Amino acid sequence: MKVLVVGANGKVARHFADFAKEDSAIEEIAMIRNSEQAGFFEERGIETVLLDLVKNSVDELAEAMKNVDAVIFSAGAGGSGFDKTVLIDLDGAIKAMTAAEQAGVKRFVMVSTFRTGREEMAKEHDLQVYTIAKNYADEWLKNRTELDWTIVHPGILVDTPGTNQIKVGMGQDINEIPRQDVAQTLISVLHNDNTIKQEFEVLAGHTAVEEAISNLK
Repeated sequence: MKVLVVGANGKVARHFADFAKEDSAIEEIAMIRNSEQAGFFEERGIETVLLDLVKNSVDELAEAMKNVDAVIFSAGAGGSGFDKTVLIDLDGAIKAMTAAEQAGVKRFVMVSTFRTGREEMAKEHDLQVYTIAKNYADEWLKNRTELDWTIVHPGILVDTPGTNQIKVGMGQDINEIPRQDVAQTLISVLHNDNTIKQEFEVLAGHTAVEEAISNLK
């Protein structure tokens, strides 16, 4: 399975790269926006493509998705301002979805925020715009594409080592999850077609990642 990772230089996506290089069934193509980011992937034998979600067109993104089996969208503005959040987390996500459909890619995995919906969007906090952007990107994916989507809603991301133990579901109380375990969850999502047209929250837990994802209903 050839997988284009959008936002490949992010912290979760870098862990994904480490898992992918050890997985014989997954061949990653890392989409990066800066040539200085290429070294990390070259060391792991991972092909890179230099594209910018904001500056490059849908046609250019679609060209990079030719002969790809799946797209993972793990890009984000990282709280760098209203404009970039809208351009990357909302419009950039929609551009990626549109490009995937144009290129004939069916599988699309979205890394979202922990909780979306109108109640969450109304809460005033530093990441309110981010929540709004992610909400509407998720809604676009579910309701305005024909993609085989999965939406992953991770809890509070931390850099502690992964445990390969998670819990999944919707409506959970927010808690932490190591970025490494989110990355492993993405690997498992790609291996399990039961995750198609599913969205779920993922937190640190007590069930092995593969077991939790393969039993997802």
